[in-house]
Amino acid sequence: MRTNPLTTVRNLGILAHVDAGKTTVTERILYLTGTTHKRGEVHDGTTVTDFDPQERDRGITIFAAAVSCAWAGHRINLIDTPGHVDFADEVERSLRVLDGGVAVFDAVAGVEPQSESVWRQADRHGVPRIAFVNKMDRAGADLDTAVASIRQRLHPVPLVVQLPIGTEDGFTGVVDLPRMRALVWAEGTDTAEEGPVPDTLREEAARRRRLLEEAVAERHPGALEEFCDRETLTSATLTGALRDLTRTGDGVVVLCGSAYRNRGVEPLLDAVVAYLPSPLDVPPVRGSHDGTERERPADPAAPMAALAFKVNATPTGRMTYLRVYSGTIEKGDTVWDAGTRRTERIGRILRVRADRHDPLERAVAGDIVAVVGLKSARAGSTLCAPGAPLLLEPPGVAEPVVHVSVEARRSTDTGRLASALARLTEEDPSLAVRTDPETGQTVLSGMGELHLEVAVERVRREHGLEVTVGRPVVAYRETVGEGVTGFVHRHVKQDGGAGQFAHVVLDVEPWEGEGGGDGDAAGGGFVFRSTVVGGRVPQEYVRAVEAGCRDALAEGPLGGHPVTGLRVTLTDGQTHVTDSSDTAFRAAGRFGLRDALRASGTVLLEPVVEVTVTVPEDGVGGVLGDLAARRGRVTGSDTRGGAAVVTATVPLAELFGYATRLRSRTQGRGTFTARPTGYAPAPAAVAR
Repeated sequence: MRTNPLTTVRNLGILAHVDAGKTTVTERILYLTGTTHKRGEVHDGTTVTDFDPQERDRGITIFAAAVSCAWAGHRINLIDTPGHVDFADEVERSLRVLDGGVAVFDAVAGVEPQSESVWRQADRHGVPRIAFVNKMDRAGADLDTAVASIRQRLHPVPLVVQLPIGTEDGFTGVVDLPRMRALVWAEGTDTAEEGPVPDTLREEAARRRRLLEEAVAERHPGALEEFCDRETLTSATLTGALRDLTRTGDGVVVLCGSAYRNRGVEPLLDAVVAYLPSPLDVPPVRGSHDGTERERPADPAAPMAALAFKVNATPTGRMTYLRVYSGTIEKGDTVWDAGTRRTERIGRILRVRADRHDPLERAVAGDIVAVVGLKSARAGSTLCAPGAPLLLEPPGVAEPVVHVSVEARRSTDTGRLASALARLTEEDPSLAVRTDPETGQTVLSGMGELHLEVAVERVRREHGLEVTVGRPVVAYRETVGEGVTGFVHRHVKQDGGAGQFAHVVLDVEPWEGEGGGDGDAAGGGFVFRSTVVGGRVPQEYVRAVEAGCRDALAEGPLGGHPVTGLRVTLTDGQTHVTDSSDTAFRAAGRFGLRDALRASGTVLLEPVVEVTVTVPEDGVGGVLGDLAARRGRVTGSDTRGGAAVVTATVPLAELFGYATRLRSRTQGRGTFTARPTGYAPAPAAVAR
C-alpha cells in the first residue's frame, strides 16, 4: 500500500522568549540537515534566518523567517519566530498556519515572560508542542528547575524523555529514556555517539524511566493496559503514547541540550518527526461561504484553499507567503481572493530558505511556500479555487498601543514617505498610519518603542529618506465610571422638506466583557441591546441606534480617546410618522450616547505592562525605587542563579527610556522584559 506523502511533512515554529536560543536552534537544524554548510552564529551576524540588517545589528529576531529542510525522509517547513514582545503579532500570524511547535526555554531562567505569552498564543490556536530546554552548558543550568517552572507557570504535563549527562560546562550528552541509551557528543564533533547508559547514571535513568511510564500510563488508555499487564512499557508503546499525548495536548515532551555547542539538536529533530503532527493529523481546515461553514481536507486532489500569512513588499515586487491547506497550486494558475472578491494570477512559486528561494512548478496541500505575482493579497487573505470559494478565518491583529509622529525632513519627500509607510503597513498589519486631523501630522502606531524604532529605521535604510520622529505617546482609552439610567435624547431637525425626528432612552453602564460583544484591548469592549417592547422603535431603527452608538465610541469626552468597556441598552423611544428615518435614529444614537457619556463620569484608562527586571542582588534597592517612581506596583521577587528577579506592573507611558535608565543604575548588568497585561484606570494627574 502506497504511503501518503503528506505523512512525511512537518510544519512547525520555533517559539520562545528573546535570547532563549531560538535562532541558534534553527541554525543548527539547518546545518545538521545539510541545508547550510556552515553554522551561522547570532553574535557574528552570520545566521540564515536573521538575514535582515537590523536583525544582525541588534542580535534579535524581528521578522518571522520560513525555511525548508529535510530530515530522516521528512520535509520540515520551519518558521523562526520573534521573541520580543513588540513583535508578538508576527508570532500570531505564524501560529495561525502551523501544525506544531518547539518551545525553547533557557535552562537557567526557565519560563520567562514572553515564553509564557507565546505559549498562551499557541494554546489559543491549539498547536501541539514539544519543549527544548536549551543552554544546558551554562552556569546554573538545571533541567529539573526549568521543568518545574514549565509545570507551575504554563500548567502542562511535562513528560521528560531525557536525562542530562554532566552538568553546566561538563554537559556532554543525554540519556534517551524511551530507548534507554546514551547519546554523547565529543568535543569538536557534530554527531552523537550512541552507547549504553553510564554506570553512574543507570539507577537514576531507571527511576526516571519509571516515572515517565507512570505519567504516560495515567493519561493514555493503551499504555495503561500494557502497563497493568506487564508493569512496564515497551519503547514502541511509550513512543506511540507520547505521540498521541503530544498531538492531543494532554502532555508535552521535554528534551534538553545546548544548541550553541551542537548538543541535543539531533534528538530534537527525531522528536519533531516522531511526536509532532503531519498535515493529515490535524483536523481539516474550516471556512465559510455564503454563511455556511465548510471543511477542506488536506488532500492535493481537493479544491484549492490557502491562507496568506506574510507579505514582503520589495521594490522589485511583492512576495506572499502561503500555507496551502488543500488542493494544488501550479505556476500560472488563476486563484480567487475570497476577501477582496477578485482573481489573482500566480506568477512564480518558491520554496523558501529565509532570503533564498528555489523555484517550484507546484505546491500541494500541507506546503508552506512563497508566491510572486499577487497584487492585492494581504496577510490574512484567503486564496482558493475560483470554482470552489471558501473564506478562512484570518489571524487576529493586535491593536497598536504606542504612537509617534513621522515627518519627512524635506517637503519634497512627503509623497515618498507616504509610499514607504504604506508598504510597511502592507507587510505588518500591526502597524497603522493615520493623519492627525488637528495637527495634520502623520502618526505611526505600533506595539512598542522597539517596533516603531525598527519601522522608522526601515524607512531610512530601504527608502533613503531622512525623517523626523516625535516623542512616543501611548494609546489611552476611556470607559464609563458610574453609568447613567433613563437618559433621554431627542433628535429633532427641520430645515425645509422632510425633517428628522428620533427619540431614544438609553441606559449606559460599565461592562466587563461577560456574554458577547466586541472584545478590546481594554478588556471590556462594547455591547448593545434593546429592551423596547410594543414596537415603539421598529427593528430597523434599533439597528440604526446601535450604529450611531458605535460612531460615538470613536471619541470620548475626556480627551477624544476611543471608548470601551460599556453596555448600552435602548429601553424606550418614539417615532414620527413622516420624519423618522434610519439617519435620524443613527444621529440620535450618536449624539445621545455622547451626551450620556458626559453625564456618566468617564474614566481614563492607560495601557499597563508586566515588567520583569533581572539585576545583581546589590542593585535591587535602586531598581525598586525607580519602579516606584514610575508608578510601578511590585508583584513578586525571586532569586535565580545569583541574580534578583523583580516582577512589577507599570504603566506603559512610564517605560519610555527605561532601558537606558536601568543600564546606568546597574552598570550595564541589569536587563528587563515587558509584556502587555491590558488597561487600568489612570490617576487624575494623568487624566488632566
